[in-house]
Amino acid sequence: MIDRLPPLTALRAFEVAARHMSFAKAAKELHVTPAALSFQIKSLEDHLGQPVFLRLNRAVELTEAGRALQPGVQDGFEALKAAWRIARRVTQADTLTVTAGPAFTARWLAPRMFRFAQEHPEIELRFSASLNIADFTRDEIDVAIRFGGGDDSGLYSRTLIEEWITPMMSPALAAKMLSPADLKNSVLLHQDVVPFLDRTINWTTWFAAADIGAPPDGGLRFTYADHAHDAAIAGSGVVLGRYSLAERALRDGQLVAPFDLAIQLPYRYRFLCPQGQETRPHIAAFESWIMAEVADMEDFRQNHDFVDLEALE
Repeated sequence: MIDRLPPLTALRAFEVAARHMSFAKAAKELHVTPAALSFQIKSLEDHLGQPVFLRLNRAVELTEAGRALQPGVQDGFEALKAAWRIARRVTQADTLTVTAGPAFTARWLAPRMFRFAQEHPEIELRFSASLNIADFTRDEIDVAIRFGGGDDSGLYSRTLIEEWITPMMSPALAAKMLSPADLKNSVLLHQDVVPFLDRTINWTTWFAAADIGAPPDGGLRFTYADHAHDAAIAGSGVVLGRYSLAERALRDGQLVAPFDLAIQLPYRYRFLCPQGQETRPHIAAFESWIMAEVADMEDFRQNHDFVDLEALE
């Protein structure tokens, strides 16, 4: 038997009809008449030598042959659509789409983007700020910046920032802080550092590391880390600041980190893209630029004594 495939249009008609289990709905999706769709299905059945649908009064059902054919045909068209999206991305060399978390996008990426635009006016940069894990093919994403421990198998992955935390506050509040123990008489701003990962880090963690007992009750609680940082900048209290989100405010003098003790977290930001795509010119240009930006952050680490989170557990 010669494994000659039926026409692609016939396979497409079958895939859509099998997905909807309705010739009428399939015809509507494909923008053809029901008669034209039925003709394509009949063409496929003639090619196969047996029916793939049972035609009932007001419904259709897959035959045994249809049930055997449907999964492979559906997967095949999904693979074709994925390949088409990839091919389109490759040809759009003037556009770069980056996804990152909302707080990181607002606090770290957005304030720096003018420098990338100045260096690469030929590249149109697009952001997708979301905590959802984007699919590179389905969502037409070129680069993802993700935070966490990271299972990056099958992807090109490069560490950007090793995250750490320490108390941060406005300069006016910092002037009143003589030692970590003074935090017991301060308004603490609460926002669990990584509640969506495998552990939660909060003020109790830092107080234990500083060996100053338990944190005081009360304070202000925030759902999002960047909102807690905003409150600290405004002088509303002391935030257990994440360096990645506070670096610019520290550099500009809006926040101060007066204590030496800092906790090194087992989480990091990574630069990710599909394996092999890192050599594409606009992705390589963005990686080179962002690594240079990250290198400028290292000077703040020199002012702190780091304790690994694992040592506290």
